[in-house]
Amino acid sequence: MKNSKILVQDTSVSVRQHEKADFISLTDIARAKNPDEPKDVVKNWLRTKTTIEFLGLWEQINNSNFKGVEFDSFKSESGSNSFTLSPSKWIEKTNAIGIISKTGRYGGTFAHRDIAFEFASWISAEFKLFLIKEFQRLKEDEIQNKSLEWNLSRSLSKINYKIHTDAIKEHLVPKILNKPKDSFVYANEADVLNVALFGVTAKEWRELHKDKEGNVRDYASVEQLIVLSNMESINAELIKRGISQHDRLIALNETAVSQIKSLINNASIKKLGS
Repeated sequence: MKNSKILVQDTSVSVRQHEKADFISLTDIARAKNPDEPKDVVKNWLRTKTTIEFLGLWEQINNSNFKGVEFDSFKSESGSNSFTLSPSKWIEKTNAIGIISKTGRYGGTFAHRDIAFEFASWISAEFKLFLIKEFQRLKEDEIQNKSLEWNLSRSLSKINYKIHTDAIKEHLVPKILNKPKDSFVYANEADVLNVALFGVTAKEWRELHKDKEGNVRDYASVEQLIVLSNMESINAELIKRGISQHDRLIALNETAVSQIKSLINNASIKKLGS
């Protein structure tokens, strides 16, 4: 379950996803009325006839497996001085789905937002108003985040498609391979990628930039970081195939040059870096 928190009049209230619906913590809401014994607040709310009638109606609308006979029994008894009801008993006897109750560190009583708003109204009209306001703000933030994730995914898909199409064009034209004059053996495989992409090892970069903190990758462009990620996968595959480090360096350098050319003027990349 995905959990979120909203702050309602200085009370932290948990919101979680359950069966693709938003459930809000009744236990947290109850703390606004009684910080020491929130469970008692929920039980007192469940004792009232109006609460039982509301819960029963909600279940009848949303739950085809709701046990109406047991509900009728609770309805007739509710409101009397001797009537008591806990969330777990309500769920067990009626097969209710609008309320969930669990014990443990991450437990508590949660209810579908329709029911949670009704409970908040019983706490106070003011608290209900602020609860709805903060809940709406949470949902708006989630929608915005999903939109950003979708746009990022879409941009990366366009970028990878551009790399793929350019690679096809590159392979249509034979090119002379410029091999390095000297064959070096790098103790750290990360330096193979560094040399292929940046032209220097991590140590060489630090010696050239003694006034800077971090490493060469900390100062890489968006284009370089994307290509570096691709190169890591390619290098891993080449290692599995038993390709020598010298030959891998040549292949990775060619990949870096080809992909950087594809990305350097890509409008989607510029948006990611802005």
